[in-house]
Amino acid sequence: MSSTDSAAPEEPTPGFADLGLDDRLLRTLRQLGYESPTPIQAATIPLLLTGRDVVGLAQTGTGKTAAFALPALQLVDPKRSRAPQALVLAPTRELAVQVCEAFQSYAGGLPGVHVLPVYGGQGYGVQLSALARGVQIVVGTPGRIMDHLDKGTLDLSELRLLVLDEADEMLSMGFADDVETILSAAPAEKQVALFSATMPPAIRRLSGTYLRDPEEIMLRGRTATATNVRHRHLMVSYPQKVDALTRILETENFEGMIVFVRTKNETETLAEKLQARGFSASAINGDMAQPQRERTIGQLKSGKLDILVATDVAARGLDVDRISHVVNFDIPTDTESYVHRIGRTGRAGRSGEAISFVTPRERHLLASIQRATRQTLEPMQIPSADDVNATRLSRFDDAITASLGSERLELFRQVVAHYVNEYDVPELDVAAALALQAQGEEPLLLEPDREARPERRPRDFTDGHPSSDGGPRPRREGPQLATYRIAVGKRQRITPRHIVGALANEGGLRRSDFGHIDIRADYSLVELPASLPRDTWEALRDTRISGKLIELSPASSGPRDKGFRDRPKKTKGRRRFD
Repeated sequence: MSSTDSAAPEEPTPGFADLGLDDRLLRTLRQLGYESPTPIQAATIPLLLTGRDVVGLAQTGTGKTAAFALPALQLVDPKRSRAPQALVLAPTRELAVQVCEAFQSYAGGLPGVHVLPVYGGQGYGVQLSALARGVQIVVGTPGRIMDHLDKGTLDLSELRLLVLDEADEMLSMGFADDVETILSAAPAEKQVALFSATMPPAIRRLSGTYLRDPEEIMLRGRTATATNVRHRHLMVSYPQKVDALTRILETENFEGMIVFVRTKNETETLAEKLQARGFSASAINGDMAQPQRERTIGQLKSGKLDILVATDVAARGLDVDRISHVVNFDIPTDTESYVHRIGRTGRAGRSGEAISFVTPRERHLLASIQRATRQTLEPMQIPSADDVNATRLSRFDDAITASLGSERLELFRQVVAHYVNEYDVPELDVAAALALQAQGEEPLLLEPDREARPERRPRDFTDGHPSSDGGPRPRREGPQLATYRIAVGKRQRITPRHIVGALANEGGLRRSDFGHIDIRADYSLVELPASLPRDTWEALRDTRISGKLIELSPASSGPRDKGFRDRPKKTKGRRRFD
């Protein structure tokens, strides 16, 4: 196995045009804003285009997705076959979706090239229909790829390139046998590219067995962040994000802020929500015309705008010294993006703050970022109502203090004195009335946060077991409850704690929102608030317990208690909630 260390001093990195890429791909890269290849791309792309097997040792965030995606797109031929010609294996559904989206963005100028994500949790029907129509590239997780091979619905006979992305992660998750089975099922003359952050013995053995004289590329990625930036993270469910951001904006002493999201649509949506809450916010994304982009950035620099909601692409080249905070509303899926985002703050010798929102499903991304950057992202809590109120009162005090120094104060002293003498009202009451008038309809202080009190905890799971006495349950305060069905039960060896933990974490529910829980053989019945918000439905749509989709739906019973006495009748279809 020959080896290349791309971190060693060499001649200047070539441009994408020097790597042998098709003009259509080069045109797409320019449209996406790519200027020059990363070291892993410069070293890997020419080798894959010439048919060499490759082992790339690189951390997440070094640009390795484009390193194999661009050659794969150039190698496939839509006219050759309807069977897949390239297969990418990824350890998780999230990474598979991310890689597939990258392929689709690079393939914008290649008519007839179709990319299909294949992973567990997605319906087989969508995947089977796409495979029947014909796809050139499949990106999937080992488990679902094995399912299709076992069913005979995935044909690997035309496969030309097989990529193992984050191979060490796949093996550590127990997919070693599946990966070897897939490698063996592919044609012997296939080309293989293996990417891994480390080279444990299992990866070395895999490479020696299934790769032909591979070129080994070792890369030390750009993972350093500024030392004058404090890194924090907030564990938060998806429905809580906007409220959490609002409280952070109220309690953090920031000058200018960039809030990063993943999609162009989300920039507009989030900016509108912040504007509705009274913040000076604006969106910036790849669809924005250059004059408008320049005008928005100018407002941020001058202080007319305080918050910019942006995507990674839109923030490229953004250099504004007054950015004191960067908030990852959506945590980046690779380390390099994290480094680039955080680089927007802590400039010109100033200190900076970086806050990343992390949902329970994204813990692995947090771990990857901390491991690659060698930075600890300190845990933080959502500011409480007391924290917000203390900040509001402090700012109210500051506003009064500033007004006391105004030259116009004497005139208003005379106005207040006249009112006090005319109506015989204490000066303190007049001051309070003027403050009320200035505040308007918006309340000055938040109501105290609602906390779940021990006496209101449903007794069904205080000891970890559902109640089974069959007697009447005491009425309890709180929202009106309804019975819901989830598709996990005793066969999955779950307990009420599993159900409460999963639904509370993913849906932003409180423990006091849960009522009776009845676990049956193949499903469970759970009492939850009768009116679940749309955000909660969205968050729970892909929730899993013990690896199985819960498929939350209303129980097909009438009165609330009836659902626990009578087994719901089977129906041909399940009502869909969007």
